[in-house]
Amino acid sequence: MSSPAVTAVRSIELGVRDLNASAAFYQDTWLLDEVARTASAVYLRAAGPEHHVMAIHSGHPYGMVRVNLAAADRAAVDALHDALARAGVTIVHPPRDLDEPGGGYGLAFNDGEGREFRIVAGVPVHADVDHTPDRPEKISHIVLGSDPSARVTRLFCDTLGFRLRDQTDRANFLGCNADHHSLAFGRLGGTALNHVAFDVANIDGEMRAAGRLKRSGFPIEWGVGRHGPGHNVFAYFIDPNGYAVEYTTDMQQVDDAHYTPGTPETWKRAPHSDAWGIADPPTERFREAISGKLGWVYAESGR
Repeated sequence: MSSPAVTAVRSIELGVRDLNASAAFYQDTWLLDEVARTASAVYLRAAGPEHHVMAIHSGHPYGMVRVNLAAADRAAVDALHDALARAGVTIVHPPRDLDEPGGGYGLAFNDGEGREFRIVAGVPVHADVDHTPDRPEKISHIVLGSDPSARVTRLFCDTLGFRLRDQTDRANFLGCNADHHSLAFGRLGGTALNHVAFDVANIDGEMRAAGRLKRSGFPIEWGVGRHGPGHNVFAYFIDPNGYAVEYTTDMQQVDDAHYTPGTPETWKRAPHSDAWGIADPPTERFREAISGKLGWVYAESGR
């Protein structure tokens, strides 16, 4: 019998300055739909079945509030709690029924670098899946800054069932299902949120989505191009809060029985900024966003 493991990234929660303006951007421009609202938060779904893929909070400072991960059922949540406790991980709260939009049964823990993750099962899903190509279908992956020791990578692989799919001189790419990576931890000089990537159906949808953002006054900060690890197509933007957000598609699908993870020695970064050689280098504004600096500037200036 295999050990219980995380099966997917469900959603991300972020602190925002202006709840209504941020919700308007993610609905009208990014094409998520509001599925629930409280006095201080808006919950947004994508085109796929997941109850919500993002929650934005006005009652939190700028930055990541938490990442929500999926487990198969309540028994898996309980078993993962026990595994985390045995590993000496700080438990924020033990398994319990969650009293919030989407509900479910989950636990929360601190990853050792100051970030909160939850593992949740039993969340209802939507039957009305929309396959419009340029709408986000799910969270593809989340990239976070990390301590160079890679301790957090070991936590997720040894305790939560993630697999180290590739390692470059800048980042560790971790998968928990067939997608090449669902999380990545980058050696980026801090532990801030780097970016959130949303999956669209195909390359035509990617280009149409990127075009919609450009026409709406949000320039492409990096892309369109194709990455090395994961081989996914990318286009990056900056939201009104200074967060870096990505449309992506065509993520490599991995069969771990036949996949050999890359190492810094085997992954050589292309001399240009993407595997196709089409994209210009990332903008300086994008570099500030993925470090978290731009968001703090926005928050302090009230922009």
